[in-house]
Amino acid sequence: MTTKSSSLNKVFADLPVTIFEAMSQAARDNNAINLGQGFPDDPGPEDIRRAAAEASLNGYNQYPSMMGLPELRQAIATHYGHWHGLKLDPMSEVMVTSGGTEALTSAILAVVQPGDEVVCFQPVYDSYLPIIRQAGGIPRLVRLEPPHWRLNEDMLKSVFNSKTKAVLFNNPLNPSAVVYPREDLELLARYCQEFDVIAICDEVWEHVTFDEHKHIPLITIPGMRERTIKVGSAGKIFSLTGWKIGFVCAAPPLLRVAAKVHQFLTFTTAPNLQAAVAYGLGKSDDYFLSMRKDLTRSRDRLTKGLESLGFPVLKSQGTYFLTVDLSPLGLNESDTEFCWRIVRDYKVAAIPVSAFYEQDPVTSVVRFCFAKKDETLDTALERLSDAVRGRKR
Repeated sequence: MTTKSSSLNKVFADLPVTIFEAMSQAARDNNAINLGQGFPDDPGPEDIRRAAAEASLNGYNQYPSMMGLPELRQAIATHYGHWHGLKLDPMSEVMVTSGGTEALTSAILAVVQPGDEVVCFQPVYDSYLPIIRQAGGIPRLVRLEPPHWRLNEDMLKSVFNSKTKAVLFNNPLNPSAVVYPREDLELLARYCQEFDVIAICDEVWEHVTFDEHKHIPLITIPGMRERTIKVGSAGKIFSLTGWKIGFVCAAPPLLRVAAKVHQFLTFTTAPNLQAAVAYGLGKSDDYFLSMRKDLTRSRDRLTKGLESLGFPVLKSQGTYFLTVDLSPLGLNESDTEFCWRIVRDYKVAAIPVSAFYEQDPVTSVVRFCFAKKDETLDTALERLSDAVRGRKR
């Protein structure tokens, strides 16, 4: 049977293959080291993995509650109360989803109706815009720029208006590795309150912050408690990206509708993984601080190595990533051309940040993942040793 292309959903039918899949496939095809996609080499904390195995062997393996295991919802509420002073009712303000992307999808579809405008900041994660458009929403894009990627009054003034229904805000920001300070959060909160806007906050990197940078959830800013949907991810917190355990936290009127969307997406999530995440969230502060220390060391290792090769590195404040701004090098190629060249010629995969823009892209910045073993990073650096030389104008 032949299917007419005109009968397919244009929102998704016209989407290209994501740059993450394209570069990961190129890494496989070229036997390259993949510093593009954001996943660690490490298998994850053994005690948490053993807790999942134990729960699978000796626990309940049928449908768990749609909203998530009660012990996990309580653990999420307790965890955020401890780390951020955020008081949540685990039974009416916390929901478990199958990953952060599903959590964001549930939130967007719960809030956005046809004709609503949604403010998004470029560079923007690739799942946001298709889901907004599937809901009938209209993305209003704000262009952030290196080296600081900060918000300002003029950019918010240019997009917020009476039609603005929601803002989608990623903090810490992937791919630019910025942890936003209170000043920027208070500015965004002021506009949300002035225009009666709901903030959907992608905070999956909340525990992956470095140096003196501290993550501040937007929901904790005065005036934002009742108008914020906070999204978290156990996969990012515990370096278990394949587990796909997401968190949605919001006031009851918002969470109730997000839960109805979740009911018809994945409905529920593997109970053994939920039990293991509940165990993990109860670990002592030492675990989380040690995780940050280890990632800081890896960040610094890759930063120093790239700088020694002549790459201008923008300091990473959080996430698994650091970025390099190629513009001072005088190369006669864009970030995309650079990434295709190094995966082909030097057997190292990276991600061009221009792929995170739909309009007026920044075309000089490349993202590398440093959540890898020392030997992986060192081998990648060896391969890139002359990637800059010979390409200058």
